[in-house]
This record gives sequence, C-alpha cells and structure tokens, in this order.
Amino acid sequence: MALPAPQGRRSSMFTRLLRHGFTDPSAAGRLLDTPEFSSVREDSVLLEALGGTADPDLALLGLARLVEAVGTDAHQELLSTLAAAKPLRDRLLGVMGASEALADHLARHPDDWRSLATYESVDLHPTTPEFEQALAEGIWGERGEGRSRADALRVAYRRCLLGIVARDVCGTTDVAEAAAELADLATATIRAALQISYEEAPGDAAVSRLAVIGMGKCGARELNYVSDVDVIFVAEGKEGVDEAKALQAATRLASRMMRLCSDVTAEGTIWPVDANLRPEGRNGPLVRTLSSHLAYYQRWAKTWEFQALLKARPMAGDLDLGQAYVDALSPMVWQAAERENFVVDVRQMRRRVVENIPADRVERELKLGPGGLRDVEFAVQLLQLVHGRMDPTLRSASTLDALAALAAGGYVGRQDAAALDTAYRFLRSLEHRIQLFRMRRTHLMPEEETDLRRLARSLGLFTEPVDTLRKEWKWHAREVRRLHEKLFYRPLLDAVAHLEPGEARLSAKAAGHRLEALGYADPIAALRHLEALASGVTRKAAIQRTLLPVLLAWFADSADPDAGLLNFRKVSDALGKTPWYLRLLRDEGAAAENLARVLSAGRLAPDLLLRAPEAVALLGATDGLKPRSRSALEQEVLAAVGRADGAESAVAVARGVRRRELFRTAAADVIGAYGTEGKPAEADHGHAIDAVGSAVSDLNAATLAGALRAAVREQWGDTLPTRFAVIGMGRFGGHELSYGSDADVLFVHEPREGADEQEAAKAAQAIANEMRRLLQLPSADPPLLIDADLRPEGRSGPLVRTLASYAAYYRRWSLVWEAQALLRAEPVAGEADLGRRFIDLVDPLRYPAEGLGDDAVREIRRLKARMESERLPRGADPTTHAKLGRGGLSDVEWTVQLFQMRHGWEIPGLRTTRTREALAAAHAAELIATEDAQTLDEAWVLAARVRNAVMLVRGRPGDTFPVDGRELAAVGRYLGYEEGHVGDMLDDYRRITRRARGVVEELFYEG
Repeated sequence: MALPAPQGRRSSMFTRLLRHGFTDPSAAGRLLDTPEFSSVREDSVLLEALGGTADPDLALLGLARLVEAVGTDAHQELLSTLAAAKPLRDRLLGVMGASEALADHLARHPDDWRSLATYESVDLHPTTPEFEQALAEGIWGERGEGRSRADALRVAYRRCLLGIVARDVCGTTDVAEAAAELADLATATIRAALQISYEEAPGDAAVSRLAVIGMGKCGARELNYVSDVDVIFVAEGKEGVDEAKALQAATRLASRMMRLCSDVTAEGTIWPVDANLRPEGRNGPLVRTLSSHLAYYQRWAKTWEFQALLKARPMAGDLDLGQAYVDALSPMVWQAAERENFVVDVRQMRRRVVENIPADRVERELKLGPGGLRDVEFAVQLLQLVHGRMDPTLRSASTLDALAALAAGGYVGRQDAAALDTAYRFLRSLEHRIQLFRMRRTHLMPEEETDLRRLARSLGLFTEPVDTLRKEWKWHAREVRRLHEKLFYRPLLDAVAHLEPGEARLSAKAAGHRLEALGYADPIAALRHLEALASGVTRKAAIQRTLLPVLLAWFADSADPDAGLLNFRKVSDALGKTPWYLRLLRDEGAAAENLARVLSAGRLAPDLLLRAPEAVALLGATDGLKPRSRSALEQEVLAAVGRADGAESAVAVARGVRRRELFRTAAADVIGAYGTEGKPAEADHGHAIDAVGSAVSDLNAATLAGALRAAVREQWGDTLPTRFAVIGMGRFGGHELSYGSDADVLFVHEPREGADEQEAAKAAQAIANEMRRLLQLPSADPPLLIDADLRPEGRSGPLVRTLASYAAYYRRWSLVWEAQALLRAEPVAGEADLGRRFIDLVDPLRYPAEGLGDDAVREIRRLKARMESERLPRGADPTTHAKLGRGGLSDVEWTVQLFQMRHGWEIPGLRTTRTREALAAAHAAELIATEDAQTLDEAWVLAARVRNAVMLVRGRPGDTFPVDGRELAAVGRYLGYEEGHVGDMLDDYRRITRRARGVVEELFYEG
C-alpha cells in the first residue's frame, strides 16, 4: 500500500505548477503522481518545457495519454528521450500544448511521436518532394499495410502535419514559411490522392491527361491549417482518344481524388477539395478542356474570376498541361483592369464580402471583417491587377511577396508596406493558432477566457496574456483599416509632391491607371488637383497629404469621384488660409468623412457650400447637422432683418440664413443616405423624407417672415395699416417641401380698426408684391419663388384678399378643387391670430359636415382623370414620373385627400395637412386595409425621395430619373443601390408604384 505524499512536498509541487503556468495544478499533480511519471516527476527541465507551451495543462494531459498509449514497454524510452533531447521535448510538448486534435492523433497512433525525434537538416524546411516521399512511405510502404488507401493517406498526412506544427510552434519557421509548407503538403496530398485514383481506375488514367490547378491560398502557397483546397481541373484526351470519352474519364478521376481527401473515414477527413472557382461554378462541368476554359474566359468571365486566377499554379497530374493552362490564361489576367466594368466589379466584390458577415460576428471576424485579412489581400490583388499589366515584377501569387514587390516598385509606400506586412503576419498567425487547437475551419476570435489565454501564449504573450492579446489584435486591425485605403492613395500624392528624392514612386502613367481603376473618369485632372493640394513644404500641404488618402477613398466610393475631388479643391482654395479649416478636418474624424460624402454626392450641396464655404464647420459640430426649429430660425432671421439697412439688404441676410440651412439639411440628408464608418445609412426612409420636408418648410417659413418684416419696415415702419398673414398651401402647408419646390401661398389681410379699407388693400397688395420681388432678386443665394396661383379665381383674381372677401368667395363661388386644395392650408408667417381665423373659416369647407356628396366625389375623380391625361409632360414615361406618373405622389395624395374630405368631419386624425399622417389616421380608423396603407406609404416615400435625389444630384428640380449615366448612378446611390444596379432601382420603382396604382384604382376610383 502506497503511503500518501507529505503535505509539504505536495504543496511545493502545487506552487511549482502554478508558477509554470498550470491553471489546474491539482489535476496536473495527480497526473504526475502516477507511476508512469515517476522517473521524471521532479524533472525541472520537463516542468520548464511544459510551462513554455501554449497550454501546460493540455500538454501534460496529452503527454499522459501518449505515455499510456505507447504501452508499458515503450513509455520509459519516450520519457527518457523526452528528458534528454531538447528538440523532441520542445516539439512534442509544443504540439500537444497548442493542438488538442493532434494530441488525439498521437494517442491513436503513438509511434508517430518518433517522427518528431529526428532533426536532420532536411526536416527544417521540407518541400513538396519530401512530403511526397513521406506520404508514399505511409501509403504504399510498410506503415500503410493493413489500412485502406484513404485511411493510410489520412494517417500519413497528419504525421507530416506534426512536423509542420512542431516547427511552427517552436519558431523554427515563421507564419509565411508554415503556410508554404502547408500548401506543399496539400500539393503532395493531392498528388497522392490522384495516384490512388489512377491505381483504382487504370483505364481512365490511360485515356486522359488530367491537370489539377491550385487556386486560392493553396495556389499561392499561403495555406491555412484548416482550409478548403481550391482547385480547377483541365483535361485533354490522349492521342487518338475521343474528347468526350476522355473528359468522362478525367471527371471520374477528379471526383474520386476529391472524395479521397474530403470523405470522412475511420481516420477522419483531411480537408474539402473545392472546385467551385471553375467556369460557371457549381453549375458548370467539373472538368473542361483547355480550349473550353479559354472560350469561357474570353466571353463570359467576370472580374472576380480573373482576380482568382492571380493565384493559379499547376499543382498535380499532368504538369505540362497545367502550365499550358496558366500560360494561356495569364495574359487575360493582366488585361482585366481594362475591362469596362472593372471598377464597379471590384467595389461590389468587397462590399458583398462585408455585407455577408452576420452582424453578431463582424467584430470577431479575423478574415472578412473590417481590418481583417481580406482587406490586405484584396488591396494587394487590386494593385497587382492595375499595375501588373505594365510591370511583370508584380505578378506574384503570394500576398506578402506581392506586397514587397509593390513597395520595391514605388506602387505603395515602403513604410506602409512594412506596417501592413507586420499586421498581416500577426493576423495570419492568430488565424493559424485558432484553427490548430481543434483542427477546425474558423476565422472567429474565441470568446472564452481559457481559449484566449492559450491563444495568447501560443504567440509568445505570457504576461497578462488575454489583455495583451486583445490589445495587439485591435491595434493590428486598426493598422490594417488605416493602411488599407492609404495603400491606394498615398503613392499618388508622392507621385505629385516629389518630396523624397531617390525614392521609387509612381510614374504619371501608373498614377493615371490607378485613378482610373479606382473610379476617376479624368485621371489627368485628378492628378492636377492633387498636385495643387499636396505639393510644397508648407504646413497646409503637409496636412493635406495626411487627409487626402482617406478623402480620396471616400470620393472613390461615390458615384462621381472627380466632382468630389474638384469640389474639395475649391473649398480648400476658399478656406485654405483660415486656421480652423484643415484642423477641423484633421482632428474631427466625422467632419472629413461628412465633407467627402457631401462633395461627391451631387451638385446641390457643394454649390450651397461653395457660396459660403465657412458652413463646412457644421459638418464637425456635435449637433451641426440637426435641423433647427422654426421658432429658432425665425428669431435669427428677424433679428438679422432688424439690424440691416434697407429691405434688400435685410432679405439678402435672410436668404443667406436660408442657404446655410438648406446646406445643413442637404448635408444631413446625403450623409444619412450614404451612411458613414461610424453610423450606417438611415434605414427608416419615411423618417428621412419627413425630416427634409419639415426642415425645408420651416426655413422657408422663417425666410418669408423675414421678407415680410423687411417689406413692412421699409415703407410703414413697425405697423402696417392692415393685419397681414401668409397661408402655406400645397407641400408648403403640408410640411412636405422638397429642395426644389416653390412656396405655394395665399395672402390674407384685415384692415386695422379705423384704417381706410382702400389704403389697407393697397398696402397689403404692395407688401405681397414686394415680398415676391425681394425673394427673387439676383443673388448668389438660391431664390425662393412664391406661387399664389391657388388663390380664388387663380391668376385672374386679386393677389391679396381680406378675410371677409375670402369668406364671401368661398360661400358663393368655391369649387370642389378649391376645397381640396385647402386641405393643405396652414399659416406660415404674419399675424398668428389672423392665420388661425382663416383656418377656422376654411375648416367647414375642407371637412364638410356629413362628408362629400356623390356629385362632389364624381367631380374630384373627373378632375384627377383629366389631370392624368393632360398634365403629364409630353414624352415623359408614366411609369417613372415621380409626381404625375402611375402610383406617384399625385395618385397617393388625391386618394388620401378624398378620404379626408369624406371622413374628416368625424375623424379628428384626418384633419392634418400632412399626407402620411392622414394616411396613418385613415388606416387607424379602418378606412384603409393595412397592406393597402403600407403600399401607398411606400410608394409616396419612394417618389418623394426620387424628387429629392434628382435635385441633390443635378442641382435643379426634376420629377423623372436622369438620363445621364453618372447622374442616374448618383440617384441610385442616394436611394441605396450600389453601382451597377440602376436597372434594379428602376425595376423596383416601377414595381412599387404599380402596386400603389392598383390600390388607387380600388380606393379612389372604386374600380
């Protein structure tokens, strides 16, 4: 019977285990107390080695399982060799401390530990021939006896993998060398599997030449531990063999080879062989002839397929045929940047990758997330495609080799390339170690503390491992994000600034090619702007060189990069000498991105900004883009009018305020539609359109108030002989103005007590005319056009009426269309009490007691039908006209207004000037079904957004989509459609408005 160990010794061992990094020293102590470990229990060298592994507990448990598996006779040999031979000790314990999966393999195949004991020079950096030899011995040699070929292949593969992992975790190889070894092992494995296929089907092998082309990371010799091995198959018949028969045979061989690698057997699986990069993907034949491949790439291939071919290399099978494939397709790869849709395709590829990441995983995604591996690979490949057509030195399949070549040729900055190389190596090491633990394909950072600790220690981070790992990972991800766009644009600035003599830099031609590839239509002009902005040794030029790489990327992400850069130069020329401008853009991160979005999204916002560039400060202020209330605007305008000399000067100031507020509104709208890095695009389009409508209506009302005050003060001082009010009509009264809308109004007055009625009427007429004149004076500020045609008798009637005159007219002569127009009436300026009394006057007219009679309903329908046939402009497409077209604004508004006039007298919610509010009230009152209400609302919001988008893009109002391609693309971007999808935008518009028209037919025409 064994006596218990003295408490002091156990306590001492417990402390030693803790000191060596064990997290469960009690369990570790129990393992070491077993008889098998008696010879090494107190061996400090062994404990030291265990403590240096990624997970000492896991390493000791793996060692205990291996000792048990080798058996009584051999375990002493294992332990004594382990104690005496440092190379074996470091390798074996390092593997078991980092990989639970390989510890399992060693427990199943205990003799494989001996493969780590040899330490010949050839073991330091084996290549494909050495792996082929090792696999052949494991499959066809003595070690493969008694196993199926598939199982023997798996066991031999993992035996080779042990060596790669051992060299990796011990630091004998770096991450790039380990990735190359993994690719070489994959190559040897594919060759062995193909040989087995030949062995099993000699008849198929006899009639066909089959080449396996390595693609992706395997083709580039930068493979992960667990990754699909991407391949493409190309085949030819042997001499005298029918092509169809040869292809069938090659397809059988290829299919069997794939299954040999990917099927799950008693020894598990190796990895999937993925042939989906072939022409037509899964829908295409698995194997094609070389001529068939060429025909496809010449006629049908997309940009991403040429990008994928950057990694192609002959890998297995008939290597001469494989090389012929690469040689034939290589010229097409280097012409891809000249393809018509190259820029659009490249942007879409990157966005598609990011958009496909689930939101809950994006922050943990090492490969595809922001600042991830794909950012580096994508940037390098794009630069290769752009410049590799002229410079053969860039035609490398390896990411890191290509990055070094780009730096050597001046295509990227040397410091940027070095920083990106470091970040990429760290992220790849992280990815390798995560996959290594259970040999599972994943690119997600773990969340458990235990996993993070093991991961950190595997990378050599032993002090506060978890916190240090998180900091390093975030830092490197930030570096990649920072350098990703800078990689494209910094060399462009170096090319024009010429600040560092002797440094390799882009030629003008290469810079032009790059700008074209990034979406700039006029690279010569763009380079001229860059030279003007960034040349010189002034502080201003230095700050510009810091800002421009990021700004150029944001411009390139828009529909019109050239306009963005040109507008930025204009703003910079206007504000460059002010001390705060560049400091704002440099120090306030949001300001620079906001400015880039605004300057490249169309003409309206830049035009407004260039008339008063100091408004750029709004883009960096905390609440700079938040719309101001009507009362605040009116207070500012009236105060400014009070300080001005003369009516024209006063209204000029008021119009200046309006211009600034129009810019604020347009900028907020554009930024909300595009989104920024810190805030996604506005998802609630109804809220966005309501915000614009309210903001423009409020600032127009404040401007009218200022014009009214200026006109009165100029001739009558503080008091007019008559009370005067302005009533907003149409979209103005409905708080639904778009950027290009006129201000529809009615003017109403009421003589003051004791005032002469004729004098009062003359004064009111003069005020109305003066307001219109003042607001249309030639100026750098946009005019505010006042339209009073909705007044009684239209243009034939008096411009201004008394309240009593309105009452008399409406009582005797009012037509149903005038009552309908009054649904939007709301006071916007002047005497508030008079405005309220006007509303009291018209309420019974617009919301008639007991609703509309049948004759009135028929008249409204007749008027609507007549408008549809007569008012649509000649040649306009009725399916896409936002105002008067099928299912557009007019259709929805007339339908809602009919409900208001029929039921407003009994349903208070319908008594509103706003279309969407009235529609919601009709739905709440169950007058309109839920689906119908949603259909009408969606169509109205979309049509309103189209009108706003056209004005933002073209700088002038319009109710139809632009014809110009760039303008149409910019409208699409505003509406949320990526480049190349304007067809989808028009289809969606027609579909949504067609459904709305169906609802209108049913509800308005009761058809």
